Amino acid sequence: MKIAYNKTPIDTIKGPNNSIDVFTSLDNSENIDSDVVKSFGEEWSKFAVHNDESVRELRKEYFDIVNETMVNKNTYMIDIGCGSGRWTDYFTDKAGFIEAIDPSDAVFAADNMLGKKENVRITKASVDTIPWPDETFDFGMSIGVLHHIPNTKQALIDCVKKIKKGGYFFVYLYYRFDNRGIIFKSVFYLSNIFRLVISRMPGVLKKIVCDILAAVVYWPLSRFAGLLHTLNLHGLAKKIPLEPYYNKPFYNLRNDCLDRFGTKLEQRFLKSEIEEMMKAAGLTDIVFGEKSAFWHAVGRKL
Repeated sequence: MKIAYNKTPIDTIKGPNNSIDVFTSLDNSENIDSDVVKSFGEEWSKFAVHNDESVRELRKEYFDIVNETMVNKNTYMIDIGCGSGRWTDYFTDKAGFIEAIDPSDAVFAADNMLGKKENVRITKASVDTIPWPDETFDFGMSIGVLHHIPNTKQALIDCVKKIKKGGYFFVYLYYRFDNRGIIFKSVFYLSNIFRLVISRMPGVLKKIVCDILAAVVYWPLSRFAGLLHTLNLHGLAKKIPLEPYYNKPFYNLRNDCLDRFGTKLEQRFLKSEIEEMMKAAGLTDIVFGEKSAFWHAVGRKL
């Protein structure tokens, strides 16, 4: 079911299980931040293991708006910015064939996780070096990736170009707290000062600091929100910063803390801005998930 590349690889590297063709480098991709790519390669090397417990609730949150019309055994799909492969893995028993691409060394973590599954191929490529013709895929997704790219709007356009007419594209982009109050926003902007400092630390120190933050900030706040949920004080619980993590394993908290504070380039968007970008990329029938994670949305290509 897989389609041959329409470009010649610049290299082939050996992963734990498979050979991985390379189509991108930090020199041949324009819409890329080299420090961010290196950072994510390091992150997914550290957090390369994802079991059912660590991703079960996340999958419910992200894919509540994806149905069998969009993804089924006849679906040829692409995961753009696959990271460790945890989202690709979710669809291996649902889709026909999946192309999983990432511009960083996370491809090694993905190859380790996905093993020798016959309906997956891992490729090292960025959004502007995707090595397949336009209108190749029935379904595409990019989860938590495009907001770390200098020109998010252009990246979304480049992604949707690869989707067939009538196919679907799913995206998750960081929100700009358009459904939150002033206190929540203030806490975020204060924490952002820490991100600007931590993200510039050496790799080992950055990981240690983020692990400490996960233990002394993420864990207590999220578990306090969980206690409020247990007491049926759901409205109050949702006002607590980091409430979406109330039922997540500590492994996820450490992973997302590094993701949040360890990355230099981070852009955030209003729901209306995401919808406009999706429309500009050629998507219609856009549906947003109304629960965390904000904002995730899917649209059909015109």
